[in-house]
Amino acid sequence: MRIAIVGGGPGGLYFAALMKQLDPAHRVTVWERNAPDDTFGFGVVFSDETLGGIENADPEFAAAMADRFARWTDIDIHLDGGSHTVGGQGFAALGRRELLRLLQDRCRHLGVELHFGTAAPDTAELLASYDLTVAADGANSRVRQAFAEEFRPALDTRRNKYMWLGTDLVFEAFQFFVKQTRWGTVQVHGYPYSDAGSTFIVEMHEDVWRRAGFDATEGEEFPPGTSDEKAVDRIRELFAAELDGHRLFANNSKWLNFTTVRNERWHHGGLVLLGDAAHTAHFSIGSGTKLAMEDALALAACLHEHPGLDEALTAYEAERRPVVESTQRAAQASLEWFENIGMYVRQEPTQFCFNLLTRSRRITYDNLRERDGDFADRVAAGFAAAQGAVAAGTAAGAVPAMFQPFRIGQLELKNRVVVSPMDMYSAVDGVPGDFHLVHLGSRAMGGAGLVMTEMVCVSEDARITPGCTGLWTDGQRDAWRRIVSYVHGQSSARIGLQLGHAGRKGSTRLMWEGMDDPLAEGNWPVVGPSPLPYGPGSATPREVTRADLDRITADFVAAARRGAEAGFDLLELHCAHGYLLSSFLSPLANRRTDEYGGSLENRLRYPLEVFDAVRAVWPAERPVIVRISATDWAPDGNTEHDAVEIARAFVSHGAAAVDVSSGQVTKDERPAYGRSYQTPFADRIRHEVAAAAGAAVIAVGAIASYDDVNSILLAGRADLCAIGRTHLYDPHWTLHAAAEQDYRGPAADWPLPFRAGSRKPPSARTDAVRPRLSLLRAEGPDRAVHLRWTPPRQPARVP
Repeated sequence: MRIAIVGGGPGGLYFAALMKQLDPAHRVTVWERNAPDDTFGFGVVFSDETLGGIENADPEFAAAMADRFARWTDIDIHLDGGSHTVGGQGFAALGRRELLRLLQDRCRHLGVELHFGTAAPDTAELLASYDLTVAADGANSRVRQAFAEEFRPALDTRRNKYMWLGTDLVFEAFQFFVKQTRWGTVQVHGYPYSDAGSTFIVEMHEDVWRRAGFDATEGEEFPPGTSDEKAVDRIRELFAAELDGHRLFANNSKWLNFTTVRNERWHHGGLVLLGDAAHTAHFSIGSGTKLAMEDALALAACLHEHPGLDEALTAYEAERRPVVESTQRAAQASLEWFENIGMYVRQEPTQFCFNLLTRSRRITYDNLRERDGDFADRVAAGFAAAQGAVAAGTAAGAVPAMFQPFRIGQLELKNRVVVSPMDMYSAVDGVPGDFHLVHLGSRAMGGAGLVMTEMVCVSEDARITPGCTGLWTDGQRDAWRRIVSYVHGQSSARIGLQLGHAGRKGSTRLMWEGMDDPLAEGNWPVVGPSPLPYGPGSATPREVTRADLDRITADFVAAARRGAEAGFDLLELHCAHGYLLSSFLSPLANRRTDEYGGSLENRLRYPLEVFDAVRAVWPAERPVIVRISATDWAPDGNTEHDAVEIARAFVSHGAAAVDVSSGQVTKDERPAYGRSYQTPFADRIRHEVAAAAGAAVIAVGAIASYDDVNSILLAGRADLCAIGRTHLYDPHWTLHAAAEQDYRGPAADWPLPFRAGSRKPPSARTDAVRPRLSLLRAEGPDRAVHLRWTPPRQPARVP
């Protein structure tokens, strides 16, 4: 093949070397507009996984890298004058300039044609002259820009400001300096990369950056290679104590806003994107060079394995896209955490450190225990002590976080697991039957602290589907009383009632017959704040009048009274997922021009009226909570910032908890799905609103493992976790989680007839008797957990 590579960074050079190894007959040419020894940045960090791939693909190059690595396992977190160390992480780094030199030498040795200080020919010319053209020209890729219609890039520029610097202070481990200044929180990400220097990245929110006066050079244009020396001088002063007399180096250093690059397509004809040209991930998880070199390895392998070019490029994209998207989700969570770091600095220091470590959701409590068990024990003990959950004779932290009790208002819950409301569409005339008894009863017996009903509709025309349950008749009340009595009689769980009105999403088919599709027959009129359908093909609602609002409020009040008579322990007002009250809150569904539309204050007016009316008739000793959609996941809709104000309003009206979901307000939504993807919204509401007001926050959304539940609770992101689909898979999920964590106690009380099954059944692997295959050493566990970079000291040299 004739291969042209635009960009001589690590990704492009590594791909060139791999292709020449696979077939020396390939003609591979690289163009790099900078000189060979020009590089912007200082150190590069690799994971063990990536290094393993490099070693398999090119042992000679891997060995050359290994000889130059700085290696360590510790992370030091400096906060409020204190320092906290967490071990067991595993890092390897080397200087970026050294990495490029190694790659350049490898390419020359293999016969790659290298052109430095030379702009690549026009892409159209390359496509005409070469079989394959690889765009490895970085996040600001000119090739990608020229073919924007084909690749359809999306660029998400964030608000934090950061600057990439270096120092001759050789850190012994990864360093997070979290510094409180009179302008706000400023943080440093630092790590060693050689025996002579460390990377020193300064980051802060744009508001802090402006208050600190760093915007003084905002209008200046700095030529390539020129640094913002005024800012660098100020940073030297700001971090003089941390630098301890050592020098701070600039290298094309200026203030930047990180941009996440995504592309709908990565290849077009004989043109393919690689590395930052295709995707970026925030530097706080150290992944840019790692991803680019992994791309190179995958692309070379796919070209070698598939006979046709298009087939090979399609395979490359199919292989890499899921990996990249997973990394980008983790990086997005990490960058957003650092954007909001000011929310967390008031946390107890150990909890803050745990929060920082688990910010991307890739590290959890359980795998932190594997990395550094002593630190994990301190996290658990601190949480238990803060909750007052250390019983006499019980070691602090011995009870998993999810099995520590909690109080919503005056309602005591034995643990922090909630069975999330899930519509079953299995009622007849709104009456819950045996199916609902078994469904809710089995999950109550399965160990959850609180079991929530599906959305129970306040009137016949408030239903989503003909199969929805209701509380508009006394017969429905009596059927619910039977279920509530069963839960109270057969378990120690509490049961909550979710009340709602479908609004414009009503009169639709059962979920498995066509979710959100209008009924073919037997339909009923739907209403909404404005005559706007939920989506294409949906019915257009009638705009509610004042008389309608009064009638609907009365329906909510009557249903709440019946719910109290049925014995429910808690009431949740459903103001999420695009149903009636939710549609009043969203500007995508509410275009009214009266006092119920326009500003957020006006859009809140009717949901708050309903909340107040329901609270007034619900027993005072039983809590009323609210479920909200924290974001509409659509342009011009509500965002997490609106959610904070919505939560604040409900809490001020007496909501004892906020159940934080998201979306389902418009069919045009584009959610960023992923593991526990809605938890950051709960986190923000807890820190900005609920905690100070004494209200609880419930996190919900793709939380599927007890490890994730414990991690969320220990980090202080929520007070309880609502689990939905996982409870459909396993009604006894909470009890099984207790068994797997070796917890036995009142927070996971097995029904007496089931108690014989409270131990996990043995399997072929767990039942086997294993021989001793190793000797105990006197070194102790700390040698494996805590490794610091302590090279022989040499005179400092400028990178």
